[in-house]
Amino acid sequence: MSEKEQITKNHWYRNNDLPNISGPDREIEGYGEHPPKIRWNNDAKVAINIVVNYEEGSEKTFAMGDGMNDGMHELPFDVDDQRDLAKESMYEYGSRAGVWRLFRIFDRYKIPATFFAAAVALERNPDVAKKMNDRGDEIVGHGYRWIDHYEYSREEEKDLINLAMDSFQETLGRQPIGWYCREMSVNTRELLVEDGRFVYDSDYYGDDLPFWTFVDGKSHLVIPYSLVSNDCRYIIGTGFGAPSDFVETASRMLDQLLEDGDDCGRMMSIGIHPRITGNPARAHGLAEFIRYAQSKEGVVFMHRDDIAKKFMEQVPRPTSPKDRPNN
Repeated sequence: MSEKEQITKNHWYRNNDLPNISGPDREIEGYGEHPPKIRWNNDAKVAINIVVNYEEGSEKTFAMGDGMNDGMHELPFDVDDQRDLAKESMYEYGSRAGVWRLFRIFDRYKIPATFFAAAVALERNPDVAKKMNDRGDEIVGHGYRWIDHYEYSREEEKDLINLAMDSFQETLGRQPIGWYCREMSVNTRELLVEDGRFVYDSDYYGDDLPFWTFVDGKSHLVIPYSLVSNDCRYIIGTGFGAPSDFVETASRMLDQLLEDGDDCGRMMSIGIHPRITGNPARAHGLAEFIRYAQSKEGVVFMHRDDIAKKFMEQVPRPTSPKDRPNN
């Protein structure tokens, strides 16, 4: 039996990853007991970033020739072999009504929003792109379409990134410095660093603070995201049955970050979708949490790129892995 066959057979005894596996190295330890003592705008201890995942019109559909209907919707069944007009209309609720309700909430409470936007979704609804520009909202690349990048080859994914960036430039007159796939591939981060236009990616869920990683010897910033305070939990998996569930979860998260037992500042991501939180009841819950957060001292709402800038001022780009905090 070869060494490879032996390792495969007896994988249970390993205490490390296989050598030369594809994709980024796992980073288990992180900051440990002593994270850097970050402060955000206005000397705040917690920076809240509200992320609007704008995907409507770019999802997989029979109408766009995909031979399938996307699955992230309100009903627990699927139409497998033809267009699902009910599901399409649920997505269209987000682009027709939900996103505008969110904009009204953001305007009322003067909230800066980050849009994880699929390029095609903005192409198909240019009024949303114009509103984002008028408000000065941040754009983070969410793919050319709302598709899983792991389904594509390295060269195909590179083409998809370039298509998206060209589209953002055409639709918005600007390009993002951040990236977040629907589902990243083992090549995504390497492609972003190779491309050179990206300061950070958010395809990571493993921390409450940004951190530096290294890709092919080059430092690269990761700004983590979260699926805990995320409205996908209204419709998939166990999670929110009512807006009060979202409000309680987000409020308790904020309270804990403010009183986490140390003097270290952290960030908090709120992930929403126009077709989900754009619903009036759920939008009401979002507004309730915003009011709660604004009543707290030491809290600020920020764009993700501003979080990146503020972090880099306090934790400068390292020249080697050993120069990172707690390394």
